[in-house]
Amino acid sequence: MELFIILPILFFSIVLHEFAHGYVAYRLGDDTAYLMGRLTLNPLKHVDIIGTIAVPGLCYVLGVPMFGWAKPVPVNAMRLPSPRKSMGKVALAGPTANLLLAVVCAFLIKLTLVSGVLSAQGTAQTIQFLIYGLQINVLLAVFNLMPISPLDGGHIVEALLPINAALAYSRFFGRWGMYVVFGLILTGLFRYVLYPPMYLVVSLLGKIFGI
Repeated sequence: MELFIILPILFFSIVLHEFAHGYVAYRLGDDTAYLMGRLTLNPLKHVDIIGTIAVPGLCYVLGVPMFGWAKPVPVNAMRLPSPRKSMGKVALAGPTANLLLAVVCAFLIKLTLVSGVLSAQGTAQTIQFLIYGLQINVLLAVFNLMPISPLDGGHIVEALLPINAALAYSRFFGRWGMYVVFGLILTGLFRYVLYPPMYLVVSLLGKIFGI
């Protein structure tokens, strides 16, 4: 039963993540995603066999918190005002959307606790749903901010580095990045990389909202 609660939250969260990329690119002048019908919250437009299905399934089998990714929204950097720096902004939009959704979940947890409008069972179920939403979105944000291309963190690093260093960084992780990501997942090492910042952010939100 837990799986049927987590999967819809995960799917919506990664779809919102990709939508945020496309929306920021659109606002900066690139309408590629819009013209291709990808500037939408329709999950069917964003499903990626590996990131949306295989990786969450692997996480479930391994008994670790679920995360994943959707099919990347197409962005034409040459249509952006400052290609490298604009791509950094586009990359940052996805994790930011997840962190904002995590903040909304934390706020709703507090609201549910203080409102008293639900029964005890309804309150418990609602809070559990929102806790999943909070944790999943923080995990997605932290995961995508790892400085490894093709993850968002890698593109943000490329936008901040001097051009020559950025090109070398892009060439290396363009070839080896996904191997590094899957290596971290399959070996379980990602626990030591992702969990500490995830728990830190979740704890911080809990203190801010008093939950």
